[in-house]
Amino acid sequence: MTKNISNDKESMVGWFSIEEAAKYLGMGKTVLYALAREGRIPASKVGKKWMFEKNQLDTWLRANQPMGSFFTSLDYKIAGNEELREPQREAYLRTYDFFQSGKNKAILQIPVGCGKSGLASILPLGIAKGRVLIIAPNLTIRKNLYEAMDITNRQKCFWRKAKVLNDAQMVSGPLACTLETGNISVAEKAHIVITNIHQLATNVDKWLTQFPDRFFDMIIIDEAHHSAADSWKKVLDRFPEAKVVHMTATPFRSDRQEIDGELVYRYPFRSATLKGYIKRLKASYVAPKEIELSFIDGSGKKYTLEQVLKMKEEDWFSRNVALAKPCNQHIVESSLEKLEDLRQTGTRHQIIAVACTINHAKDIRAIYRERGYSADIIHSKQTEEEQEEVLRSLYNGTLDCIIQVQMLGEGFDHPKLSVAAIFRPFRTLAPYIQFVGRIMRVVVQNDPTHPDNLGHIVTHLGMNLDQRVKEFKQFENDDQTFWEKVVGGVDPEVPTSVRDGSTRLTASENDVVVNGEIVDALWEEDLADMDEKHIVDDLKDRLKLYGLDPEKAEEIIRSAKRGGMTRRAPTEPFPIQPQKEWEESKRRISDQGTRLAKILLNNVSLEITGTELAYKYTSLKARAKNNLVSAIMLVNHEINTRLGKDRSQCSTEEFKSILETKTLDDILQTLVRRVHKAKNEYEKSKSKR
Repeated sequence: MTKNISNDKESMVGWFSIEEAAKYLGMGKTVLYALAREGRIPASKVGKKWMFEKNQLDTWLRANQPMGSFFTSLDYKIAGNEELREPQREAYLRTYDFFQSGKNKAILQIPVGCGKSGLASILPLGIAKGRVLIIAPNLTIRKNLYEAMDITNRQKCFWRKAKVLNDAQMVSGPLACTLETGNISVAEKAHIVITNIHQLATNVDKWLTQFPDRFFDMIIIDEAHHSAADSWKKVLDRFPEAKVVHMTATPFRSDRQEIDGELVYRYPFRSATLKGYIKRLKASYVAPKEIELSFIDGSGKKYTLEQVLKMKEEDWFSRNVALAKPCNQHIVESSLEKLEDLRQTGTRHQIIAVACTINHAKDIRAIYRERGYSADIIHSKQTEEEQEEVLRSLYNGTLDCIIQVQMLGEGFDHPKLSVAAIFRPFRTLAPYIQFVGRIMRVVVQNDPTHPDNLGHIVTHLGMNLDQRVKEFKQFENDDQTFWEKVVGGVDPEVPTSVRDGSTRLTASENDVVVNGEIVDALWEEDLADMDEKHIVDDLKDRLKLYGLDPEKAEEIIRSAKRGGMTRRAPTEPFPIQPQKEWEESKRRISDQGTRLAKILLNNVSLEITGTELAYKYTSLKARAKNNLVSAIMLVNHEINTRLGKDRSQCSTEEFKSILETKTLDDILQTLVRRVHKAKNEYEKSKSKR
């Protein structure tokens, strides 16, 4: 590249002669002359002499920097950079020292909302001696990571926003790519490759085997607690010499095994709360004065609060409380009370709920809707389009509550989720923290006292989730004995067959019926204790920055301290719209009809796609294209017979009488006997032919 310039001395500032440029670049004059003449280096012709501008040479050098020294040669600003959050600066510096010592597997424990995408962006700088592979657990997080490291995205590029790198440096990189499209030639030109684990694990021949074993010098794994042992081991084994960084909120994997590596840095939830990086969280428990249970053998028993506190550790007890409609109603109303309190600021806060099964989620949805609130469900059995429709309603604010079933939802960067309503027991801490993490993101950045930066966890005392909060507080204390206990624990997942209702042998999900409960209190506690010395010290620093008296810190902490569990009046019942109640009861009749049809087919050992009910067992008079549609016809006919009238003419009470557990079980068993009879008739007629 050549251009003519003025001989004016002032315009020559920052320019080199060929001798000076050769010395600056560390190459011979002959080589430099050839590069300039061929247009392969930025140069300008002044008369018969070649001149070289320093800034252009610097850009050229960076663009032609060998991959092995690209990140170590960058002029980056991390230490003392106030644009970075405290955990980002500290985690980077600890990681730098860790790899300098010759070790190669680090764990960084950072709470949700503290800037893990930004941390992933700065970790390669000065550390990686070659390309970097960044692995995300899902497409949403992969997309967010790519946006943060796309130097062409001037609004979202993290290096630019945080002033870690200047614009001149980023003319030639760092360059990032994904594995969504392209081939190995694209990855070879990139400094950072960002992908999700499924892309690597399921397209082994397309990608993993194409990379030489030294292709990546550093591997960063985001949300490392998701790592499925076989998939991640396959990737890490491919690059045995690479430096590995696991970033996670919980240092154990989804299979409850400990992540392989050394815990290099952890940022406490308490500190993140105090700095305003995450919401202040409060846990509330519906505390029953009395709860009445009926058992399969016909016996019944009433439990006092004291007895509930003893029984809640029993799996059968907490499970049946979770599935009980009276208990669910009290959780719903307490969560709505918290929602309305938060909305006093004018911000449209929302609820995220977790249910045991899809059928359970539908019951919960009905309870919210009966009270005039919009609620919908997201689960793995839905199509991608159905899931996207639910999420659109959440993001645009038309949804008051989203109910999830076995969908952890990492990547839910939706700060207005501020109430976590828990309708299922969590046996161990990891999934509890991962779910609660969905409401941790702040609405107003770096303002711990803002009323919009408060989150509520609402559940029932009978599910024993106060035990998870106790463990959470131990988790904050970094107690090694506690870690050994938690890492070794197992939280049994609900089987797929139970979640979707396709293979249950009975109509009821719980084996104990909760007839009712009397609630006279709501118990509350803070998730983060406020009596730690470092919390007081941090607050003193903040008060100094605001020009306030730092000696007031201890007084502020004492006044904010809750003193453990506190008791307050229970939530007042929310009004139920009669029309909504009727509509939801009618909807649940339809839902249960489809569900009972699947259970019926399971009981009589027939495939959903078969045609026996329609074309072989003709006495049933259920002609349809397959067994599932035929079974739905049989169930709905039996329901309509018991209702004795058209559904449009039924009352809410008549619908609810059908929805009772005993009635659903009786309908199922009646139809099982009827199908068996039709099957026997078919077999007899067949043998006579």
